[in-house]
Amino acid sequence: MSAYNIRQYAVIGAGNMGSGIAQKIATEGHPVLLVDVNEDAANTGLERIRTLLQKGVERGVFKPEKVERILGNVTPTADWSQLADADIVIEAVFEDLEVKRDVFRRLGDVCKPDAILGTNTSSFLVKDVASVTTNPERVVGLHYFYHPAMNRLVEVIEHETTDPAAFDAAWAAQEAIGKTPIRSADAPGFVVNRYFVPWINESVRLLDEGVADIPTIEWAAKKCFGVGMGPFQLMNVTGVPISMHAANTLGHTLHGFYAPAKGLCDQVEKGEDWDFDGKADESKYNAIADRLMGVTFYVAAQLVHESVGSVEDTDIGARVGLRWPMGPFQMINKAGVERAAALAEAVVVSHGLEVPYLIANSGDRRIHISMVNYEESENLALVKFSRPDSLNALNVQVGLQLMTAIERARVSGKSGLVFQGTGKAFVAGADIKFFVDNLERNTFEPIYHFARVGHDCFRTMSGKRQPTIARVQGLCLGGGAELSGACDFVVCSPKASFGFPETGIGIIPGLGGTQRLPRRIGLPLAKWMIYTGQIVDANAAVEIGLADALVPFAELDATCAEFVKRGRQSGRTTPVTAPDTRWQSLWDFFSSYSVSDIMSGVVDTGGDAQVEKSVKRMSQKSYHALLAAEGMLNATVDMEIEAGLDMELDHLREVFLHPDALEGMKSLLEGRRPEFEAVTA
Repeated sequence: MSAYNIRQYAVIGAGNMGSGIAQKIATEGHPVLLVDVNEDAANTGLERIRTLLQKGVERGVFKPEKVERILGNVTPTADWSQLADADIVIEAVFEDLEVKRDVFRRLGDVCKPDAILGTNTSSFLVKDVASVTTNPERVVGLHYFYHPAMNRLVEVIEHETTDPAAFDAAWAAQEAIGKTPIRSADAPGFVVNRYFVPWINESVRLLDEGVADIPTIEWAAKKCFGVGMGPFQLMNVTGVPISMHAANTLGHTLHGFYAPAKGLCDQVEKGEDWDFDGKADESKYNAIADRLMGVTFYVAAQLVHESVGSVEDTDIGARVGLRWPMGPFQMINKAGVERAAALAEAVVVSHGLEVPYLIANSGDRRIHISMVNYEESENLALVKFSRPDSLNALNVQVGLQLMTAIERARVSGKSGLVFQGTGKAFVAGADIKFFVDNLERNTFEPIYHFARVGHDCFRTMSGKRQPTIARVQGLCLGGGAELSGACDFVVCSPKASFGFPETGIGIIPGLGGTQRLPRRIGLPLAKWMIYTGQIVDANAAVEIGLADALVPFAELDATCAEFVKRGRQSGRTTPVTAPDTRWQSLWDFFSSYSVSDIMSGVVDTGGDAQVEKSVKRMSQKSYHALLAAEGMLNATVDMEIEAGLDMELDHLREVFLHPDALEGMKSLLEGRRPEFEAVTA
């Protein structure tokens, strides 16, 4: 059990950032105090939230009743005494160090001793804010990105005296509100602004030097980095002075290279936005792209060299927080490391800086980017999926890295192995585009290779001497549900959900799902889940046996450690009766009727709402996939599991080469309803 069990959130500052943070917390179902200097300011923050939510209603994102529930979770107040029961308090006032310190002095007087105090500073070191508190060990940096109600990224910053348990609890608190946290050292710019601010600043330098005009730089930046807004439009949206102040901070604390360009200072003095109207001169593309890539590559490599952040978190920050299609290190690999180093050198040589070792001495080797991270903690080996912007989807590279991590765990001497995801998903299936690309080329072998790698990984997990635990904090779908099913135990958070959506895209579970699922929850409920694609929440998952424990986010890690102490699960007894009366009608229905019976309508639903909903859902699935799933489930129910797994793998070709598979998966990528082959008698 963690010493920090976060249930009550509070945000100090009801401006755009503070109200946005509070909105996200409330949207995820948590109570939050929104505190400001007076009641009018606090209520104005609540109205900001109401306005944004109403826009969501107009776009069909929220229903009116959902908006009222969200607003009901927010308590605006100017009464700081209400903070006495807060478990985590997030300061989001404007960027003035003394104002922030005053807030933290006051928090020290009103908050309980074990409350976590977070600062949303983007300009100051966390230690400089924490220094005025009596308990600096409970202070962490929580740097959110605009707009925090929609942007999932948050940098979690540990200063030199932060209690590791407080850091872990703050991290869990971000997971609980649907954020994608990345770790940063307490250093100027943290991770993302360390390279994003120089990217913007270099754009103004290009203008100052007469390399190109604003429309051309804007066009080239958008084309090179694949973004919707270029640097000048971004400055207009966020405020030109903010970019200058951020560059000033980096320039003062790091090196003159980071200092704001003259044109940026001049623009702030004029008090005007940038005018980026006009036609781009496409002949200038290479000159602009090379400079912007060079500065990005240099700073990204330098921050990793300084241990400010990891290669992986640097890229996640770009993809999730800035919405770049590729992170800096992915771009380095695409450009070629040798060329990337040359571009970086061309940018910094006049500033007396050297290209960081990471790219200067890699030759033509690629920078290794882990999609599966391996760590060790006390008596545990930890395997973390690190593709949050892709919902940690499985592909061949992930599978190979997963196998490497499992082998490292096997020889580590650790007592247990815990699998976990990042962001909103544990693992939400496989990389569908990979399947579509290969099917359109009429090549099945890469798909089979992917499935074989997955089978080998999951069998290795099942055959390990160490107990394996799935720490499911969010979406656990398709291949992710198959992975969790291969573990000895599954521990989940209240945000966890499980499902097997494959028949809705023309295929069947192919990484052991047709074998492990019925042995875990019983054949009738396995049929129900696979045939309908129904997603079940955490409570239902525990009820039917998909998960073994449901605990708050703050207790996930400790609970996983407790399950490790139980040792290997020597073998579950396959259920032969429904778990309780709530599931009896589904159990009986899927015990009694075949897919053909159900799809032809020759069934008696008994007027049961759950059953009728299931029949309706099945009508939207691929009939071929349903028959294939049924055949696999029935044929292997009495087999030894290893033989069943072999049979599942052997039958994937006929499933994937049926037209429904390509149609179903393409429809998913294209955002349309699939048109499967008609049901035939």
